[in-house]
Amino acid sequence: MPINPYEYPPVEPRFNLRLKEKNSRWCHYAVDFPIAKPTGHKEHNTALGEYFQPAAGNHWPLAILVHGWGDRSVKPCWLLAKDFARRGIASFILCLVFHSSRMPEVIKRRLPALTADEWFEGYQTSVTDVRQVVDWASSQPEIDKGKIAVIGISFGGFISAIAMGVDRRLKAGVFLVAGGNYENPAWAKKRRHSRQEIREVEHHQAQNDYTDYLAEVAKRGLENVNPAKKSFLTDPMTFATYLQQRPILILNALWDEYIPKQAVLDFWEACGKPAITWFPATHITIWLWYPFISWKISRFLRSTFGM
Repeated sequence: MPINPYEYPPVEPRFNLRLKEKNSRWCHYAVDFPIAKPTGHKEHNTALGEYFQPAAGNHWPLAILVHGWGDRSVKPCWLLAKDFARRGIASFILCLVFHSSRMPEVIKRRLPALTADEWFEGYQTSVTDVRQVVDWASSQPEIDKGKIAVIGISFGGFISAIAMGVDRRLKAGVFLVAGGNYENPAWAKKRRHSRQEIREVEHHQAQNDYTDYLAEVAKRGLENVNPAKKSFLTDPMTFATYLQQRPILILNALWDEYIPKQAVLDFWEACGKPAITWFPATHITIWLWYPFISWKISRFLRSTFGM
């Protein structure tokens, strides 16, 4: 198993853009491109997305928007993309392999009861897809390749944190209703509701192994340490050491029924305690705060990129 599973062979970006809508505020394109590391599922092997280009100006910053589990969390990405376009920021909405448009029937039927290897491949493909968008954006004259950010929601927040950790071309990150440190006991309590319990002794051993692993990664670097478990390489905490001293904004819900508060705090502290805001909401109802969320992210991006 490679120590950094998110590396991929260099490929020429072959992005196909088809204009869907053009108005006085933006141009909206449907996008598809072949992934760099094909899987055994043909549905996964063509990545899908949407690109929003501001109507005015050029040399824009780019926000890569990464949705959460399923299809519904793409809707906030559309809203953000349109708001960003009005503020002179281009956006690329990436559809992950767990979006219905890319999910084979064999996966749909068994969700969420996938094998460890299937979950691992899902993370690999998703992070690589984000990096391929960066490859493409860096070759587009209308995009400022020094001002590319990634914004992830829930599962997309996990993917975004990992992608930013392994790719220095991502200059800023916003992680919404996400966290890290899967070995924290708080995750086990959440998983009990979905009947994914593990024995307490096994959990504590995994937690100790992960703590030791994080210390070694911080000291020697990701590519020089072998993980005791493959899942260590899909935990955003593993990459937190590479996120320190970089522009990050964390937005979370106080009463999140899926993401443990302690897991958020663990990740936040490991990242060097960047800006964080807690909303009086659940994992879903946080979007009732959408106007403030949009304003806060826009202000963060404009400040970070000197707009």
